[in-house]
Amino acid sequence: MLKKYAMYLLRWQLSTPILAAVLWLLASHTSALIATIVANLIGGLIFFWVDRFIFKSKNFFTVWETRADIECSDCGAKCLGHRLVKTDNYDKTDDNTPQFRCADCSAKKTEALRERGVSV
Repeated sequence: MLKKYAMYLLRWQLSTPILAAVLWLLASHTSALIATIVANLIGGLIFFWVDRFIFKSKNFFTVWETRADIECSDCGAKCLGHRLVKTDNYDKTDDNTPQFRCADCSAKKTEALRERGVSV
């Protein structure tokens, strides 16, 4: 959640120039209240989609772990190993016996997880 909060704060900073530009353009033609309302409406039209992405994206914060010189838990090959740690509906963060796989076995495991409904 902290990452989403940081992205949200960054999003707010990105909205500042857009809102400031609208206020600057309308300031001499209308009241500050009307200019602010128009600026916020324009900001809402734009940033609704950004906020939706930040808070609804399923794979936005997928975490993988890679380790060198492992033995693949499926085929036994000595290689660079990969494992999915966390995604939207899968969490092996506290796994005391993590299973690392070679690239080929990792791809097969990832497909099997997708078939089980895990968002990878």
